[in-house]
Amino acid sequence: MGKLGDSLDFSWPRKLLSLLLLQMSIWGSDAFVVIGPAEPIIATLGADTVLPCRVSPVMSVETMELRWSRSQFSEAVYVYRDGKEQVGEQLVDFKGRTELVKDYITEGRAAVKIYSLQVSDNGIYKCFFKKGNDFEEAILELKVIGLGSGPHIRMVGPEEDGIKVTCTGKGWFPQPEVHWKDEIGRRIPSLSEDETPDDDGLFHMEASLIVRDSSRRTVSCSMKNPVFGEERVETISIPEPFFPRTSPWKTPFIVTLLMLGVFMGAVGVLIRKHQEKKRRLYEAQKEKAEECQTIARRKELYSHDWEKAYLYGDWRKEYFKAVAVSLDPDSAHPNLKISENRRHVSWTENIPQDCDPQAYQRQGEYETIHSVLGQDRFAIGRHFWEVEVNMERGSISEFRWSLGVCSETVNRKGWFVEEPEKNFWVVACVEGEIKALTCPPVSLSLRKHPRRIGLFLDLDAGDVSFYNMNDGSHIYSFTGITFCGAICPYFSLQGPDTSATICLASDPTKECPDSPPKTSLPHVTNCDPSLSQEANSLLPQ
Repeated sequence: MGKLGDSLDFSWPRKLLSLLLLQMSIWGSDAFVVIGPAEPIIATLGADTVLPCRVSPVMSVETMELRWSRSQFSEAVYVYRDGKEQVGEQLVDFKGRTELVKDYITEGRAAVKIYSLQVSDNGIYKCFFKKGNDFEEAILELKVIGLGSGPHIRMVGPEEDGIKVTCTGKGWFPQPEVHWKDEIGRRIPSLSEDETPDDDGLFHMEASLIVRDSSRRTVSCSMKNPVFGEERVETISIPEPFFPRTSPWKTPFIVTLLMLGVFMGAVGVLIRKHQEKKRRLYEAQKEKAEECQTIARRKELYSHDWEKAYLYGDWRKEYFKAVAVSLDPDSAHPNLKISENRRHVSWTENIPQDCDPQAYQRQGEYETIHSVLGQDRFAIGRHFWEVEVNMERGSISEFRWSLGVCSETVNRKGWFVEEPEKNFWVVACVEGEIKALTCPPVSLSLRKHPRRIGLFLDLDAGDVSFYNMNDGSHIYSFTGITFCGAICPYFSLQGPDTSATICLASDPTKECPDSPPKTSLPHVTNCDPSLSQEANSLLPQ
């Protein structure tokens, strides 16, 4: 027994020493844990809230990767990495609605702020902190509440030897608890309850009750938010003469009540029609204002990274200098006819008098590209111009056009290759198919053939981009170009009644400030007035 006691006395100090050494090793490492709020975060619909997290032990998280997400890691609400926000990984629903609160980031505390809470924001979130190969996460719960209108009690009329009353309310989230009580606070079971969620996820409630005892004619209806606990109550007192009773006046009373109900109903219909008209007008104005706000916010986001966004041809023009390109007749092929104002070029079949027509046709089809250069030369800056192409009749195989830019020193004699290796950056229509003339050519899958094409030349960034200006959609971009020498506009045509016109466009008509090019925008131009102005959505949302 003595030996066992000695053994126990010897083992306890050893275990205590091992625990102390283990704890010291943990303190000396970079290990940490992420801690979120112990209780759910409760916030009101439409208000702002924050989702805070912190690390223990206390250390700076300024250089860590911080991520707030929904249940899945990929459903990012906010991502902070390399000292800045990573917008590209963020869910669309949270773009423009989040902000990192980093007042105490050096003390291991950070939070993401969410603006204008929506019903869809309700639920579970995760905050994920990563340092090197170590990472930890914590779970948070956000409960969004909506305190709607009501309750409103109204008397419907006599029913089943009593008076039927209804209690309504709308705009609640989550679904409220509905209770009827008499004048001394005793609960009364509802005859029926109906809850209906609207398109925004908010609940519309309607509960009904039949009051049969005239001694309990004062009743109240309450609606209570189950999360926040706030309760709203309305009370009604039913006059005693309204209760059914056995008397010779019962039938006349009922008839009078029904007539009164019809009259009140007619008045109510007129009032509802007037209110509905006002509501529709208000909602239309509100929708218009929200659309303009959405457009303004979307354009602000677009302006931050427009060089990587291959959308919105009309918005892109704001970052480029419009050029009134004119054609150089001295550089034109004999089969191309240049207009007096030097903005229109058309293909004509000029056959020399001393030449066999069939042999010349074969030569023109297989051994010659009919091209012309623009008069302008560019060495620096950003420039854009628009061209309209027309192919009115004949076989598709007879048509060929190409547009773009080239170096002013390129070889354009006979049949030459239009490709970047030869200092040509062009798109073309070949046998009815739109292609980017790379090596090899790339066939482009477009919703419709472009007639009005915008060409954006960014000499500083080494980028040449083409847009369909009828609907603002992106056609193709040559990127990473190293330009050598001056660059000039390039045009080539082939085929009967094939022509191209350099357009001069004014600012588009706008329905609200900075309206987006989500639909085709009308332009005041000297080109063909029959151009389609049909609406075409640009974003696949």
